[in-house]
Amino acid sequence: MTMLQLVLDLFGVAPAAQQSEAKATPALDGCAQAAPQLIAKEPAVSLDDALAPAQFTHPRANRAIHFAHARVHYEFQRGQRRTIGFSVGADGLAVRAPRWTPLHEVEAALREKERWIVAKLGEARARHERIESNRIAWRDGATLPFLGQPVTLVLDPRQRHGRGGAVLAESDGARVLHIGLPHSATPDQLRDTAQAWLMRQARRVFTARLDHFAPRLSVRWQRLSLSSAGTRWGSASADGSIRLNWRLIHFREPIIDYVVVHELAHLREMNHGPRFWQHVQSVLPDYAERRVQLKDEAVPRW
Repeated sequence: MTMLQLVLDLFGVAPAAQQSEAKATPALDGCAQAAPQLIAKEPAVSLDDALAPAQFTHPRANRAIHFAHARVHYEFQRGQRRTIGFSVGADGLAVRAPRWTPLHEVEAALREKERWIVAKLGEARARHERIESNRIAWRDGATLPFLGQPVTLVLDPRQRHGRGGAVLAESDGARVLHIGLPHSATPDQLRDTAQAWLMRQARRVFTARLDHFAPRLSVRWQRLSLSSAGTRWGSASADGSIRLNWRLIHFREPIIDYVVVHELAHLREMNHGPRFWQHVQSVLPDYAERRVQLKDEAVPRW
């Protein structure tokens, strides 16, 4: 039997659904390149056996489940609740269940949501990899995003920027942030100075965008606070107080505008009901697209 016939026999019978799922497996590219050698030595090995399932492990995992194309080690907790709940975050899959629910029912619920769980775990892993790739190395020449564009940090001990100050300038079409620190500055000093500058810019930009959109929503905001919350981009209070995460300054202005409008709309509706989204849409017709972009953005690791 020829090598071509072996390849056809092995891959030609695979159902289309299995093939599409296999393409989403990170390890597939490497396996595909090794396939001719595998076929020549062991023609009877199935494609499913040749592909290693994806592995997802929660740092506090105390249970595991094996799906068709993934092994998931998840955190399981019981509590005072009526239903089984799933959540996928940066750590992985967390499962909550009522105290009286048998484990076989929990596993059945997991298998029912297998596609959703594996897809969300894959998205969370990809997001984590993007964030890690954006980790900032605090040194002379490092780059960080400002309003969606890269800015290069340059240590500049000249005092015209003020002690520990910073000035943004254009150089050969690139943006450079001159940091008023000596070349012997530590990474912590560089990070703190850059953060102080970014927070000043965040207050300036956020204030301007709040003033721009508030009249269009027929609301008045009273006070702006900057937050460093790890899981929230903003919040609003009935007294007109707005809190925005200063790290939004890393993102493009259309994404910042979505968060600003979202919080201002809460001054009209303190909920996420249909009327709230109508207010958002009245100002930003493409808010749904911007919302997705916000979720996909990777905040640089500090």
